Amino acid sequence: MNYKRYQEEYIEDIKNTLDEMGTQPILFIGSGLSKRYFQAPNWIELLEILKQRCPEIPEEVGSYIQDGLTPEEIGSIFTKHYKKWAWKNKEKYPEELFKTGTPIDVYIKHEIKNIFEEITPLTLDRIENTEYIQEIECIRDIQPHAVITTNYDTFLETILPDYQPIVGQEILRPDTMSIGEIFKIHGSVTNIQELVFNCEDYESFLKKKKYLSAKLLTFFAEHPLLFIGYSGQDQNIQAILSDIDEIISINGELISNIYFLSYNPNLTESAQPKKEKIFVIQGKEIRVKHIEANSFKWILEAFAANKAVENVHPKLLRALLARTYKLVRSDIPRRSVDVNFEMISNILENDEDLPKLYGVSILDNAGDINFQFPYTLTQVGESLGYNGWHGADDLILKIKREKGINIKASDNKYHVTIQVGKKTRLNKYSKEALDLLKKVKSGMEYSVDIQGQSALKHPANSIR
Repeated sequence: MNYKRYQEEYIEDIKNTLDEMGTQPILFIGSGLSKRYFQAPNWIELLEILKQRCPEIPEEVGSYIQDGLTPEEIGSIFTKHYKKWAWKNKEKYPEELFKTGTPIDVYIKHEIKNIFEEITPLTLDRIENTEYIQEIECIRDIQPHAVITTNYDTFLETILPDYQPIVGQEILRPDTMSIGEIFKIHGSVTNIQELVFNCEDYESFLKKKKYLSAKLLTFFAEHPLLFIGYSGQDQNIQAILSDIDEIISINGELISNIYFLSYNPNLTESAQPKKEKIFVIQGKEIRVKHIEANSFKWILEAFAANKAVENVHPKLLRALLARTYKLVRSDIPRRSVDVNFEMISNILENDEDLPKLYGVSILDNAGDINFQFPYTLTQVGESLGYNGWHGADDLILKIKREKGINIKASDNKYHVTIQVGKKTRLNKYSKEALDLLKKVKSGMEYSVDIQGQSALKHPANSIR
């Protein structure tokens, strides 16, 4: 297998995952993405910049690392030195930072804010690399359900201007709508007291991490997830995965809806990268899908190929969700919709008129469809004893090869395609499909009947 084949297989895999889950992806974005687009520093590089700007700090960052200190421990040391230096140079800081009761870490966090504000592009016009602009457009085209990031900078707000940033402790509020939001779990330069930077910050963060993990668990369980801009050794990734693995992975099995994207500029046409990544956390292995690439464009295009509804602002979706939370929760199975967004925009403030003026109609037989076709292909595969959808798909292809009938090619008693928006389609399967594939798998005699097409297949070992 060469790299082109590797790409084709992953594009198909991403498509199938999006089809099977029937939900928009969630992006988990680290400092590597900001570094790629505007040379933002990673954690160690940020510490080095902070060292250069504060003469009070006696040692180089490398010296502290050599002594075995973690970045957050170095951050705590720097915090104290910045406090001393700030009081000696009060003219360099806003007057309000010296009021009684001000936390001592406010001075170094103020400098962190300055560092990122100096380099973060306020518009995409400052990104001159054509490849990067194309990647950013693909991120927009994905229309992610939400974005989760540990980055301090505000570049994601520039990429996705209609998304609402949720910073630090705001994430724990019950009224966050999740859709169309950027969860900044380590804070933002827009609110420096929420920055998670030193030991004290991390201790506070870890105390609340279980609540955060519980809030994010639904994301991990119900959505495709793409990690971008993180290294395999990143402790932020390991902290999150260590909590969710106990619930969404069993006995070290592959977590099939999580993709970890790694940048490798040295890939060649003959390259055959590994397709899985293993994290060893607290003595156990956590396996996720691994995509290695020298360009992010083709991966992002694959995730953007299944947009649900075009030309819908996340702000409007958040408003609808806030107004109709109970309705959305009970009608979450995605079906064909006819949407009059102009009408909805005009009556958002009128609760009494919303039920009749929504401009959103659900198929009359939606309940019957879910009853008659309860399975996704992944669920069919798992019922047949496979780890995912691939085994079931192979059996469907076997039927097509042997009898010339593709049960996925039309709506029939085995299969139905549900249209979601303009482009997205969700494939569902019936009990008859499961029974049929059980027979095919076991080599039993089976028949296929689709709209007048019928065929009888005898087992290979039968006497004719």
